[in-house]
Amino acid sequence: MRRQPMHLHPMHPAAWVLDQLRYAGWHVHDLLCFTRASTLVLASRNGTPPVVLKAGFGSNHVLADLDEATRKAAYGFYWYAEMTEAERALTREDFRHEIAVTHAAQGAEHVVPLLEQGSTDRFDWYTMPHFVGGNFGRYLTTALNRDQVTAGLSILADVAEGLRTLHERGIVHRDVYQENILIHDGHGLITDLGAARRTETSRGPAARGPEVHWPPEYATSYDRATPAADTFSLGVLTYRYLCADIPRYGPSLLHTAPAGLRPIITAALAQAPEDRPAMRELRDALRQAATPAATPAQRSS
Repeated sequence: MRRQPMHLHPMHPAAWVLDQLRYAGWHVHDLLCFTRASTLVLASRNGTPPVVLKAGFGSNHVLADLDEATRKAAYGFYWYAEMTEAERALTREDFRHEIAVTHAAQGAEHVVPLLEQGSTDRFDWYTMPHFVGGNFGRYLTTALNRDQVTAGLSILADVAEGLRTLHERGIVHRDVYQENILIHDGHGLITDLGAARRTETSRGPAARGPEVHWPPEYATSYDRATPAADTFSLGVLTYRYLCADIPRYGPSLLHTAPAGLRPIITAALAQAPEDRPAMRELRDALRQAATPAATPAQRSS
Protein backbone atom coordinates (compact mmCIF):
# COMPACT_ATOMS: atom_id res chain seq x y z
CA MET A 1 0.00 0.00 0.00
CA ARG A 2 1.39 3.38 -0.97
CA ARG A 3 1.49 5.89 1.88
CA GLN A 4 0.36 9.45 1.45
CA PRO A 5 3.07 12.11 1.88
CA MET A 6 3.45 13.24 5.48
CA HIS A 7 2.81 16.91 6.18
CA LEU A 8 4.25 18.30 9.39
CA HIS A 9 4.02 21.94 10.35
CA PRO A 10 7.52 23.47 10.09
CA MET A 11 7.15 24.98 13.57
CA HIS A 12 6.72 21.55 15.12
CA PRO A 13 10.03 20.55 16.80
CA ALA A 14 9.84 17.09 15.25
CA ALA A 15 10.40 18.66 11.83
CA TRP A 16 14.02 19.33 12.81
CA VAL A 17 14.59 15.70 13.78
CA LEU A 18 13.08 14.45 10.53
CA ASP A 19 15.29 16.82 8.55
CA GLN A 20 18.38 15.39 10.28
CA LEU A 21 17.31 11.87 9.40
CA ARG A 22 16.78 12.87 5.78
CA TYR A 23 20.26 14.40 5.70
CA ALA A 24 21.54 11.03 6.92
CA GLY A 25 19.93 9.29 3.94
CA TRP A 26 16.64 8.12 5.41
CA HIS A 27 13.29 8.45 3.65
CA VAL A 28 10.74 9.27 6.33
CA HIS A 29 7.31 7.76 5.67
CA ASP A 30 5.55 8.70 8.88
CA LEU A 31 6.04 10.22 12.31
CA LEU A 32 4.91 7.58 14.82
CA CYS A 33 5.67 9.21 18.16
CA PHE A 34 7.39 12.37 19.41
CA THR A 35 8.26 12.86 23.08
CA ARG A 36 10.47 15.18 25.04
CA ALA A 37 13.36 12.68 24.83
CA SER A 38 12.95 10.61 21.63
CA THR A 39 11.33 10.36 18.22
CA LEU A 40 9.93 7.26 16.47
CA VAL A 41 9.44 7.27 12.72
CA LEU A 42 8.65 4.81 9.96
CA ALA A 43 11.60 5.12 7.60
CA SER A 44 13.55 3.35 4.88
CA ARG A 45 16.68 3.82 2.81
CA ASN A 46 18.39 2.26 -0.18
CA GLY A 47 15.12 0.78 -1.40
CA THR A 48 14.65 -1.53 1.61
CA PRO A 49 11.27 -2.08 3.34
CA PRO A 50 10.36 0.47 6.02
CA VAL A 51 11.49 -0.07 9.59
CA VAL A 52 10.76 1.70 12.85
CA LEU A 53 13.61 4.07 13.67
CA LYS A 54 13.95 5.39 17.20
CA ALA A 55 16.07 8.50 17.53
CA GLY A 56 17.31 9.65 20.92
CA PHE A 57 16.31 13.23 20.26
CA GLY A 58 13.03 14.86 21.22
CA SER A 59 11.42 18.19 21.97
CA ASN A 60 13.73 19.17 24.82
CA HIS A 61 16.79 18.86 22.61
CA VAL A 62 15.27 20.58 19.59
CA LEU A 63 13.83 23.49 21.53
CA ALA A 64 17.16 24.10 23.23
CA ASP A 65 18.68 24.78 19.80
CA LEU A 66 16.07 27.26 18.62
CA ASP A 67 16.62 30.97 18.83
CA GLU A 68 14.69 32.66 21.61
CA ALA A 69 12.01 34.19 19.40
CA THR A 70 11.23 30.90 17.64
CA ARG A 71 11.43 28.86 20.82
CA LYS A 72 8.60 30.80 22.46
CA ALA A 73 6.25 29.96 19.60
CA ALA A 74 7.24 26.33 19.19
CA TYR A 75 5.11 23.42 20.32
CA GLY A 76 6.08 22.00 23.69
CA PHE A 77 8.00 24.98 25.08
CA TYR A 78 6.77 24.13 28.57
CA TRP A 79 8.50 20.73 28.22
CA TYR A 80 11.75 22.43 27.33
CA ALA A 81 11.56 24.62 30.41
CA GLU A 82 11.38 21.55 32.66
CA MET A 83 14.80 20.16 31.70
CA THR A 84 18.22 21.71 32.31
CA GLU A 85 21.13 21.57 29.91
CA ALA A 86 22.83 18.97 32.10
CA GLU A 87 19.68 16.85 32.15
CA ARG A 88 19.43 17.01 28.38
CA ALA A 89 23.02 15.81 28.13
CA LEU A 90 22.23 12.84 30.35
CA THR A 91 19.43 11.72 28.06
CA ARG A 92 21.98 10.79 25.40
CA GLU A 93 23.74 8.48 27.84
CA ASP A 94 20.37 7.01 28.81
CA PHE A 95 19.54 6.35 25.18
CA ARG A 96 22.90 4.68 24.61
CA HIS A 97 22.12 2.47 27.59
CA GLU A 98 18.81 1.56 25.92
CA ILE A 99 20.63 0.61 22.73
CA ALA A 100 23.16 -1.50 24.65
CA VAL A 101 20.47 -3.38 26.60
CA THR A 102 18.40 -3.93 23.46
CA HIS A 103 21.52 -5.30 21.76
CA ALA A 104 22.12 -7.62 24.74
CA ALA A 105 18.59 -9.00 24.20
CA GLN A 106 19.36 -9.84 20.57
CA GLY A 107 18.02 -13.21 19.51
CA ALA A 108 15.61 -13.54 22.42
CA GLU A 109 12.30 -14.99 21.28
CA HIS A 110 9.33 -12.68 21.77
CA VAL A 111 11.52 -9.60 22.23
CA VAL A 112 11.52 -6.98 19.45
CA PRO A 113 15.01 -7.14 17.92
CA LEU A 114 17.46 -4.36 17.15
CA LEU A 115 18.22 -4.37 13.42
CA GLU A 116 20.73 -1.55 12.99
CA GLN A 117 22.20 1.24 15.06
CA GLY A 118 24.03 4.46 14.29
CA SER A 119 24.76 8.03 15.28
CA THR A 120 24.69 11.54 13.94
CA ASP A 121 26.57 14.47 15.42
CA ARG A 122 23.59 15.29 17.59
CA PHE A 123 21.90 12.01 18.45
CA ASP A 124 21.96 8.23 18.30
CA TRP A 125 19.39 5.94 16.72
CA TYR A 126 18.47 2.31 16.22
CA THR A 127 15.92 0.46 14.10
CA MET A 128 13.39 -2.30 14.73
CA PRO A 129 11.01 -4.28 12.51
CA HIS A 130 7.71 -2.63 11.68
CA PHE A 131 4.87 -4.76 13.06
CA VAL A 132 1.45 -3.76 11.75
CA GLY A 133 -0.61 -5.67 14.33
CA GLY A 134 -0.62 -2.82 16.84
CA ASN A 135 -0.16 -3.26 20.57
CA PHE A 136 -2.01 -5.15 23.28
CA GLY A 137 -4.08 -2.10 24.21
CA ARG A 138 -6.87 -3.03 21.82
CA TYR A 139 -7.34 -6.30 23.72
CA LEU A 140 -8.33 -4.28 26.77
CA THR A 141 -11.07 -2.29 25.07
CA THR A 142 -13.14 -4.81 23.13
CA ALA A 143 -15.75 -7.39 24.11
CA LEU A 144 -14.17 -10.84 24.14
CA ASN A 145 -15.51 -14.25 23.23
CA ARG A 146 -13.89 -17.58 24.07
CA ASP A 147 -11.54 -17.61 21.07
CA GLN A 148 -10.44 -14.02 21.65
CA VAL A 149 -9.68 -14.69 25.31
CA THR A 150 -7.59 -17.68 24.31
CA ALA A 151 -5.71 -15.62 21.73
CA GLY A 152 -4.98 -12.88 24.25
CA LEU A 153 -3.72 -15.34 26.85
CA SER A 154 -1.43 -16.87 24.23
CA ILE A 155 0.01 -13.43 23.51
CA LEU A 156 0.59 -12.82 27.23
CA ALA A 157 2.29 -16.21 27.48
CA ASP A 158 4.61 -15.17 24.64
CA VAL A 159 5.45 -12.01 26.54
CA ALA A 160 6.14 -13.99 29.71
CA GLU A 161 8.58 -16.13 27.73
CA GLY A 162 10.30 -13.02 26.37
CA LEU A 163 10.59 -11.59 29.87
CA ARG A 164 11.89 -14.91 31.20
CA THR A 165 14.69 -14.77 28.64
CA LEU A 166 15.50 -11.17 29.57
CA HIS A 167 15.70 -12.19 33.23
CA GLU A 168 17.97 -15.07 32.31
CA ARG A 169 20.28 -12.53 30.67
CA GLY A 170 20.26 -10.31 33.74
CA ILE A 171 17.81 -7.69 32.42
CA VAL A 172 14.71 -6.39 34.22
CA HIS A 173 12.29 -4.59 31.90
CA ARG A 174 10.60 -2.45 34.61
CA ASP A 175 7.80 -1.09 32.37
CA VAL A 176 5.59 -3.98 31.28
CA TYR A 177 2.19 -2.75 30.13
CA GLN A 178 -0.08 -2.97 27.10
CA GLU A 179 1.62 -0.38 24.88
CA ASN A 180 4.98 -2.14 25.23
CA ILE A 181 3.56 -5.40 23.86
CA LEU A 182 3.42 -5.54 20.06
CA ILE A 183 1.42 -8.07 18.05
CA HIS A 184 2.77 -9.91 15.01
CA ASP A 185 0.92 -12.80 13.34
CA GLY A 186 -0.96 -13.49 16.56
CA HIS A 187 2.16 -13.57 18.73
CA GLY A 188 3.28 -11.12 21.39
CA LEU A 189 6.64 -9.35 21.55
CA ILE A 190 7.93 -7.17 24.36
CA THR A 191 9.49 -3.87 23.30
CA ASP A 192 10.96 -0.62 24.69
CA LEU A 193 13.88 -1.38 26.98
CA GLY A 194 14.40 2.28 27.78
CA ALA A 195 13.56 1.74 31.46
CA ALA A 196 15.38 -1.59 31.75
CA ARG A 197 18.23 -2.18 34.14
CA ARG A 198 20.89 -4.86 34.41
CA THR A 199 20.61 -6.76 37.65
CA GLU A 200 24.27 -6.28 38.56
CA THR A 201 23.97 -2.49 38.78
CA SER A 202 21.42 -0.04 40.14
CA ARG A 203 19.86 2.42 37.71
CA GLY A 204 17.52 5.35 38.10
CA PRO A 205 16.04 7.00 41.17
CA ALA A 206 15.23 5.05 44.31
CA ALA A 207 11.58 6.11 44.22
CA ARG A 208 9.14 6.13 41.30
CA GLY A 209 5.40 6.01 40.99
CA PRO A 210 2.67 5.39 41.29
CA GLU A 211 1.45 3.89 38.02
CA VAL A 212 -1.27 1.27 37.63
CA HIS A 213 1.13 -1.38 36.35
CA TRP A 214 4.03 -0.71 38.72
CA PRO A 215 4.71 -2.87 41.80
CA PRO A 216 4.72 -1.32 45.29
CA GLU A 217 8.49 -1.64 45.72
CA TYR A 218 9.03 1.09 43.10
CA ALA A 219 8.15 3.56 45.87
CA THR A 220 11.39 2.70 47.70
CA SER A 221 13.70 0.64 45.47
CA TYR A 222 12.96 1.30 41.80
CA ASP A 223 16.70 1.50 41.12
CA ARG A 224 17.15 -2.07 42.38
CA ALA A 225 13.98 -3.65 40.97
CA THR A 226 14.22 -7.41 40.50
CA PRO A 227 12.57 -9.73 37.94
CA ALA A 228 9.68 -10.01 40.41
CA ALA A 229 8.70 -6.46 39.39
CA ASP A 230 8.01 -7.67 35.85
CA THR A 231 5.98 -10.57 37.24
CA PHE A 232 3.78 -8.10 39.13
CA SER A 233 3.29 -5.87 36.08
CA LEU A 234 2.37 -8.79 33.84
CA GLY A 235 0.02 -10.00 36.57
CA VAL A 236 -1.68 -6.60 36.55
CA LEU A 237 -2.08 -6.72 32.78
CA THR A 238 -3.47 -10.27 32.89
CA TYR A 239 -5.98 -9.22 35.55
CA ARG A 240 -7.00 -6.18 33.51
CA TYR A 241 -7.44 -8.32 30.42
CA LEU A 242 -9.56 -10.99 32.06
CA CYS A 243 -11.51 -8.86 34.55
CA ALA A 244 -11.91 -5.59 32.62
CA ASP A 245 -10.66 -3.70 35.66
CA ILE A 246 -7.49 -2.94 37.59
CA PRO A 247 -6.50 -4.84 40.74
CA ARG A 248 -7.65 -3.03 43.85
CA TYR A 249 -7.42 -3.44 47.59
CA GLY A 250 -11.20 -3.65 47.70
CA PRO A 251 -13.48 -6.32 46.19
CA SER A 252 -11.81 -8.46 43.54
CA LEU A 253 -13.21 -9.47 40.17
CA LEU A 254 -10.83 -12.40 39.89
CA HIS A 255 -13.77 -14.83 39.99
CA THR A 256 -14.42 -13.85 36.36
CA ALA A 257 -11.01 -15.23 35.30
CA PRO A 258 -10.43 -18.88 34.37
CA ALA A 259 -10.24 -20.91 37.58
CA GLY A 260 -6.81 -22.31 36.69
CA LEU A 261 -5.31 -18.84 36.48
CA ARG A 262 -6.69 -17.37 39.69
CA PRO A 263 -3.99 -18.72 42.06
CA ILE A 264 -1.08 -17.62 39.85
CA ILE A 265 -2.54 -14.15 39.27
CA THR A 266 -3.08 -13.75 43.02
CA ALA A 267 0.52 -14.80 43.65
CA ALA A 268 1.88 -12.51 40.92
CA LEU A 269 0.15 -9.57 42.61
CA ALA A 270 1.70 -10.26 46.01
CA GLN A 271 2.91 -7.09 47.73
CA ALA A 272 6.29 -8.61 48.65
CA PRO A 273 8.54 -9.44 45.65
CA GLU A 274 9.79 -12.64 47.28
CA ASP A 275 6.23 -13.98 47.44
CA ARG A 276 5.67 -13.80 43.68
CA PRO A 277 6.19 -16.75 41.32
CA ALA A 278 9.03 -16.91 38.82
CA MET A 279 8.20 -15.69 35.33
CA ARG A 280 8.39 -19.24 33.93
CA GLU A 281 5.57 -20.27 36.29
CA LEU A 282 3.38 -17.43 35.08
CA ARG A 283 4.28 -18.30 31.47
CA ASP A 284 3.33 -21.95 31.95
CA ALA A 285 0.00 -21.06 33.57
CA LEU A 286 -0.87 -18.61 30.79
CA ARG A 287 0.11 -21.14 28.11
CA GLN A 288 -2.00 -23.82 29.75
CA ALA A 289 -5.01 -21.50 30.02
CA ALA A 290 -4.64 -20.68 26.31
CA THR A 291 -4.97 -24.30 25.19
CA PRO A 292 -8.21 -25.46 23.54
CA ALA A 293 -8.92 -27.72 26.53
CA ALA A 294 -9.05 -24.75 28.90
CA THR A 295 -12.30 -22.87 29.47
CA PRO A 296 -11.55 -19.14 29.53
CA ALA A 297 -14.06 -16.78 31.04
CA GLN A 298 -15.93 -14.35 28.85
CA ARG A 299 -16.16 -10.70 29.67
CA SER A 300 -18.07 -7.77 28.28
CA SER A 301 -16.41 -4.54 27.29
